[in-house]
Amino acid sequence: MATVDTDSRRIPLAQLDIPLERDLFLRNLIRELSGVLEDVVGLREAAGFISIVGQNMGNQMDLDYKEALGVSRLTRSQVADVLVDLKRRIKGDFYIVEQNDDRIVLGNRACPFAEKVVGRPSMCMMTSNVFGIIASQSLGYAKVTLEETIARGDQGCRVVVHLKSNAESEAASGQEYFESLT
Repeated sequence: MATVDTDSRRIPLAQLDIPLERDLFLRNLIRELSGVLEDVVGLREAAGFISIVGQNMGNQMDLDYKEALGVSRLTRSQVADVLVDLKRRIKGDFYIVEQNDDRIVLGNRACPFAEKVVGRPSMCMMTSNVFGIIASQSLGYAKVTLEETIARGDQGCRVVVHLKSNAESEAASGQEYFESLT
């Protein structure tokens, strides 16, 4: 066991009260990366870079859920359940507020990034992209609107996943996603 010498004794390093473990380290890493991106290239471009990562993760999660469920496409109800489940698995607290053929509305009481997301709105592109990719790959289209976010200082999140291109989704701000043909 590694120790460190102090003036009067040797202290095992493993016994030091240092807030360092894998989960906290990775959340700090992502926070710092997003902060550097926001500072260097701006919020819009930082969100774009994070979107690419979110898209790749969304594609993998979509495949993982479909394989585990033994389906090639998810129903609207399954999409909603998958979005809640994937966030639960990474310590988010998302829940379905409402769902119908036009949209899925989700609330959230706890971000997977915890307090590390505050002041880093670009990190919310992970949610937008993962949700948008999973919904669009099974339902053909999605537009994700982040109406409220913990990152922007709201008490919780309110995320609307529009499932059809219509007047309501056209009027909403957000990112559009389309089914990949590959």
